[in-house]
Amino acid sequence: MLIKVPSVVNLGLETIKVDIEINLANKGLPGFEIVGLAGKAVDESKERVRTAILSSDVDFPQKKITVNMAPADVPKEGSMYDLPIALGILSSVLEFKIPEKSLFLGELSFDGSLRHTKGAFLAALFAKESGYTNLYVPKDSANEAAAIKGVKVFPVEDIAQLCRHFLGFQKDVPEIFPIVYKQSKNENNVVVEFDMKEVLGQEQAKRATEIAAAGGHNIIMIGSPGSGKTMLARALPGILPPLNEAESLEVTKIFSASGGIPPGGSLITTRQFRSPHHTASLAGLVGGGSKPQPGEISLAHRGVLFLDEFNEFPRAIMEALRQPLEDGYLTISRSRQRITYPADFMLVASANPCPCGYALHPKRSCNCSQNQIQKYQKRISGPILDRIDLHISVMPVDATEFEDNQKNSEFLEPSDKIRQRVMQARAKQEARFGAETICSNSQMKNSHIKKYCKLAKDVEAILRQASLKFNLSARSYMKMIKVARTIADLAGEAEISVNHMAEALQYSPKNFETA
Repeated sequence: MLIKVPSVVNLGLETIKVDIEINLANKGLPGFEIVGLAGKAVDESKERVRTAILSSDVDFPQKKITVNMAPADVPKEGSMYDLPIALGILSSVLEFKIPEKSLFLGELSFDGSLRHTKGAFLAALFAKESGYTNLYVPKDSANEAAAIKGVKVFPVEDIAQLCRHFLGFQKDVPEIFPIVYKQSKNENNVVVEFDMKEVLGQEQAKRATEIAAAGGHNIIMIGSPGSGKTMLARALPGILPPLNEAESLEVTKIFSASGGIPPGGSLITTRQFRSPHHTASLAGLVGGGSKPQPGEISLAHRGVLFLDEFNEFPRAIMEALRQPLEDGYLTISRSRQRITYPADFMLVASANPCPCGYALHPKRSCNCSQNQIQKYQKRISGPILDRIDLHISVMPVDATEFEDNQKNSEFLEPSDKIRQRVMQARAKQEARFGAETICSNSQMKNSHIKKYCKLAKDVEAILRQASLKFNLSARSYMKMIKVARTIADLAGEAEISVNHMAEALQYSPKNFETA
């Protein structure tokens, strides 16, 4: 007797249909085999399925059971095939029909209950695109799947409940209603460590982070220890706009593929702030492994990747940032497969100017030699610095200025107020790029710059003069126009003026030079 139960396999962010073919034969010795390029976790499902069926007060058939996972040339990994395999066997024993246009996935416990299983969101997306109307998933994964409209999602607690449902004894697998995306207009539900008003002094650095947030620009801050670089970076999420619906779906896909959505979780609606330590491995940051998984770079998609102590990161990791910073995605190639993950993030880096950290300090002396300073700074290559839009020197706050700021702290701008300006600037960009595939100034290519950033003669003259004086590359030249466009958006002005360009040039790569 041959039974087919539809399921899926996730290869990165791509989902492919898998037919779980179960054959129960009366001839031959009783046994249980799984074929079809199944991984270790899939092979182990034999014991989970057998024990779960017995725990559900159903006799396990003493037949020769062969499970084929087609297509057989696609590798299958994970525990998501427990449910379709068990369901195929139970449909033969209890004699019920598996409904058409339905997909099944889920990991079984020994007692027959279903555990939270990663990839439910991707399965729901595939179901909608491929014409499947029903999706049966573990109860703890149902909210994740219900984020996709147009698919009936059924939360399953255990296989006994599902069998009763198909036998018609009890309709106790209720359809879960779609999760409706909601974007907060007035409140930021992101949990942040610091409010901008807690950062005393550092007005120029605060301004630079506001510009970065408004245009989605990369930024590097260089300064002595204790000058406030890390505090500024960790306050940045509080001034970022929320994800729109399209961005939310993109980010949720990545987290669903990596298993980053917790039980009961659903759409990710907040921008991610990822802060890996400088001892992180290349695979941990970029992604990869024998079964390629997204790394910190992809998990920061549409959010912030904060690299503290940037000079301390290995050179290989720094250079791996080149492609995603330029293209907004990265490709992981293996002998058997090639997977592309989106990686359009804001890079926020902080660094010390020298090994001791005090080369820029106005009062403390630096103990490093000129050669040590240059060697330390050269750990960050020119091509990486050239891909960063805003370069800012963060000077330590003087004690008198610190006291004045504490006394007048009620007059300092909170994150909410800055965030309103950022959201207004982002709204201008979305309206401007409505017909394009981009949504922020930092994503503009040369063709977009020519179309949307026409410079007056006096503005072009100051940019050309600065380019010659500071020997800016062609990429940096274009980035200064993007930053100036963002500054104009924050000011609510349609055209880029001399003042906007002059401010943008304050954040050119020349600011990184300390020697």
